[in-house]
Amino acid sequence: SMCTIAECAPGGDGPATARPRLVKIAVMGGSGVGKTALVVRFLTRRFIGDYERNAGNLYSRHIQVDGEMLAIQVQDTPGVQIHEHSLDCNEQLNRCIRWADALVIVFSITDYKSFELLSHLYHHVRQLHPGNMVPVVIVANKADLLHIKEVEPQQGLQLANMLGCTFYEVSVSENYNNVFNAFHLLCKEVNKQQITSTPERKRTSLIPRPKSPNMQDLKRRFKQALSAKVRTVTSV
Repeated sequence: SMCTIAECAPGGDGPATARPRLVKIAVMGGSGVGKTALVVRFLTRRFIGDYERNAGNLYSRHIQVDGEMLAIQVQDTPGVQIHEHSLDCNEQLNRCIRWADALVIVFSITDYKSFELLSHLYHHVRQLHPGNMVPVVIVANKADLLHIKEVEPQQGLQLANMLGCTFYEVSVSENYNNVFNAFHLLCKEVNKQQITSTPERKRTSLIPRPKSPNMQDLKRRFKQALSAKVRTVTSV
């Protein structure tokens, strides 16, 4: 069952013991590539063609992945541009990238400049997530607009392969399946990482039992007490 979009205030992730498990996804790309439409399509199955200027909303819903219910937060981000051969990324966008467990980088097949942004955005993500652990999916949107395309689908696939990313070609306006598949893949990847790392996190989060330092201290005090008694007996 699909739920209505619930807008959330950016901020804390809630208590560590909260259930279900939280997955945070940021969606980024150039202006006008359909980022907001993609997010809304995933969350509600609906396509809405016109949006006001992207304010960077954070949306949430619950989704079942491999039999487990997950709490998904999707951060929509304002469009990025290249300024003097470098990305024009403000600190707000950088915070979103650092916050995310996974990222969707979107371009439009009708806008070659948005395609040129891809490798810049990908390398920027890797700079902010140096361990290469954060999964990234590349999405080519507006696949239905073949009559005005500026990017061949094969170009997007080749670049995604070169960067080591999964690639999806979608038409947000006409088809829901690949939109869902892109987000579903990221949810599975993040969930797998979190499950793998959970035992270590649980061990470190438990209140440690009194171990050697405390026991040594008790033994030391016990020996001091014994020696004090010995001194008393000797002096008598």
